[in-house]
Amino acid sequence: MVLELRQMLEQAEAVIVGAGAGLSTSAGFIYTGERFNTYFKDFAEKYHFRDMYSGGFYPYNTLEEHWAYWSRYIYINRYMDAPKPVYNKLYELVQDKDYFVITTNVDHCFQKAGFDKHRLYYTQGDYGLFQCSKPCHEKTYDNEKSICEMVKAQGYQIGTDHQLYLPEDVTAKMSIPSELIPHCPKCGRPMSMNLRADDTFVQDEGWYRAARQYELFLKQHKDKKVLFLELGVGYNTPSIIKYNFWRMTQKWKNAAYACLNYGEAYAPNEIEKKSICINADIYTVIEQIKGV
Repeated sequence: MVLELRQMLEQAEAVIVGAGAGLSTSAGFIYTGERFNTYFKDFAEKYHFRDMYSGGFYPYNTLEEHWAYWSRYIYINRYMDAPKPVYNKLYELVQDKDYFVITTNVDHCFQKAGFDKHRLYYTQGDYGLFQCSKPCHEKTYDNEKSICEMVKAQGYQIGTDHQLYLPEDVTAKMSIPSELIPHCPKCGRPMSMNLRADDTFVQDEGWYRAARQYELFLKQHKDKKVLFLELGVGYNTPSIIKYNFWRMTQKWKNAAYACLNYGEAYAPNEIEKKSICINADIYTVIEQIKGV
C-alpha cells in the first residue's frame, strides 16, 4: 500500500492535505503522560485532572491562575518545536506539488515546517492568537510576547532552543501577576484564545481570506488529477474535512483519496476503488514513502 500511495502522489497534479489531531499526535504533541507531568504536575496534584485538555476547561477561581495554566499550555504546544519532524517530512513530500492544506489543528506546525501560509486554511483558530472574549470586534492578536512573559513570571526559563526549563531550585508559581492578564484593547474585557469552542469564535480577515483561497483552489482543480490526502482526522468534527473529502472524491472524475490514521483508517464503499487506507502511525508511513 505504501508503494501504491507513493505512486498516487507522483501522479497527482494537485494534492489537497486534510490534517487532524492525529498528525500532531504522530509528531509527539501528546497531551497526557510524561509530557503532561513534566509541565503540569502541580496543577494535576491540586485539581486531580490527568490530561491537558481537562485542565484547559477547568473553572479556575482567578484569571491569574487560569492564564498561568493556559500560558504553559500554549507555549509548549505552539512555540516549542514538535518532538518529531513529521510536518517537515510531509513538506518534503509535497513541496514540489501544487498543494493546499486544510486543517483543524491549531498548533501552527505547518508554517513552522515551511508550508506556504497562502496555501493553509486553519479552520479552528490558532494557539498563537488572542481575541476579545465577548467578542466586541472581529480581530485577533499575536500572543507570543504575552505568553512568554507569563511563563517567565511563573519561574520558567526559555532556552535558545525554544524549550521551557524550570531551574532545579525553583518551584513553579501557579498564578501570574495581575498586570499580565490580557485585556481587549477596544472594550477592556479579558481576552480569550482564538479557538473554536462556542459562538464567540472570531473569524478574522485572515480566516476569511484563507477560506476564499481554499475554495478557489478547489474550483480550479476539480477536473485535474487530485489526491485528497487525509492525515489523522477523527470524528470530532468530520464535516470539516473527512466528509467533504469523501464527497469530492466521489464526484470528481479524476480524484483519489488516501487516509492515514492510526486506528481509524476507513473509506466508504462508494469510493473504495479510488481510495487507499493505511492504519498505521503517520510518521512511519511518511518515512516509508520517502524510502521506497
